[in-house]
Amino acid sequence: MSTNYPPAILAAAKKIKLLLLDVDGVLTDGRLYYGNSGEELKAFNIQDGLGIRLLQRGGIQVGIITGRRSTLLERRAEELTISPIIQGREDKWSALNEILEGMDISPQEIAFMGDDLPDLAVINRVGLGITPANANSAVANQAHWQTEKCGGDGAVREVAELILGAQKKLESLLATYR
Repeated sequence: MSTNYPPAILAAAKKIKLLLLDVDGVLTDGRLYYGNSGEELKAFNIQDGLGIRLLQRGGIQVGIITGRRSTLLERRAEELTISPIIQGREDKWSALNEILEGMDISPQEIAFMGDDLPDLAVINRVGLGITPANANSAVANQAHWQTEKCGGDGAVREVAELILGAQKKLESLLATYR
C-alpha cells in the first residue's frame, strides 16, 4: 500500500463500510456511444471490476447512484453483485438518504466517488468524497481525495486499494491470488 496518502484520508478510509459510485465518468470514461440502430454502448474497466470484488470480499458493500438509466449498467451490476443501485436520479443526496433508511450506516462510514456537479451534494456530506483524475475542477476542488487514474481507466480500483489498505485488509486479499 502506498504511504503517500494524507493521514486524514487514511483515517476516513478506515471507517468506510459502503462505497457508492456514480457511473458515467467514474465506472466509464464518461463518453456516450450510440450505434446506428440507437443502441447505447459503454466500456467498463475490468480492473475496476476486480477492485469491486476485492471490496466485497473485504466486507465493504458497493452500490451505485447515477443520474442516467442504462440496461448495460444493470447487466454489469448483476455480474458484480452490486447493490443498492439507484438509476435516473439527479438528486443524489435524496437517493443516498433512501439508501440510508434501510441500513445501519452513517454518512461518515460512506465513500462516494463522482466526477461532476450533480455529485457535489453527496461528496460534501460523506466521510470520504472522491473524484477521478479527470473530474470537473469544481468537484475536484471540493472532494477529499482525487485518484491518479481517470474514470473508466482504473480509478475505482485505486479507491478499492486505498480503503482496503487503510483497513489492513488488502495484503491478505491479494495473497489469495498467489
